[in-house]
Amino acid sequence: MSKSKIPQVLTIAGSDSGGGAGIQADLKTFQERDVFGMSVITAITAQNTTGVQGVHPVPIEMVKQQWASVLSDFDVAAIKTGMLVNGEYMKAVAEVYKEVASIPLVIDPVMIAKGGHPLMEKSAVSVMREILAPLAMVITPNIPEAEALADMSILSKEDMVKAAERLQETGCRNIVIKGGHAVDASHADDLLMLENGEQIWLRSERIDTKETHGTGCTFAACIAAELGKGHSVEESVRTAKKFIQAAIRSHLGIGHGHGPTNHWAYRKEHE
Repeated sequence: MSKSKIPQVLTIAGSDSGGGAGIQADLKTFQERDVFGMSVITAITAQNTTGVQGVHPVPIEMVKQQWASVLSDFDVAAIKTGMLVNGEYMKAVAEVYKEVASIPLVIDPVMIAKGGHPLMEKSAVSVMREILAPLAMVITPNIPEAEALADMSILSKEDMVKAAERLQETGCRNIVIKGGHAVDASHADDLLMLENGEQIWLRSERIDTKETHGTGCTFAACIAAELGKGHSVEESVRTAKKFIQAAIRSHLGIGHGHGPTNHWAYRKEHE
């Protein structure tokens, strides 16, 4: 029997019991983008829209075992990483990924949850910068994450460019610095710095809402899904930008804190 032509995409991240971020958001996004989703769970969180109440890391050996199970049976077309707990988990992921380095890797360098709870130990930032991030085809930091990775303050679009250049100097190839945390009250400008140095600015209207739980996970997962289907980095990022804008714009009104986005909004808009 011939192998399936359905793109198969893997997410390596933490579980969000509230369903709006992490593994749950990634798998919802994969389904909406017509790819088959698989998962390696790095941590179990007790989490809802108001915050993170607890984090229980999955033992590293079990993380490796999950990954080995997936790679031994599925034709993985792209990989996305999210919450990786600490530097030891990042090193483990980097070690395994080097064996399948031809598969496009998208890294969402998850550091802080929407409610302010830290999701990455400070000591892990250097591991992300020096060991894991250079392996990625695309890395998608928001402004606070880009500031940590580039070790500089970002107060302007010029600073965003400088930070992206610094990240490329450390080995990162294609960088999307998301402008949602910027000072512009009316627009969110994302910078896509391609590996050839080309700068592409993606502008969208800023949506006045607190229903943004899981936006970073969803955005990166959509990029991975599109790369898994064979699209270019630029095409994948542009699609992800439209997807997440629709998800934020058509929020669900769920929970009492930073509510989740609407993963089916983009599809509904295009039916």
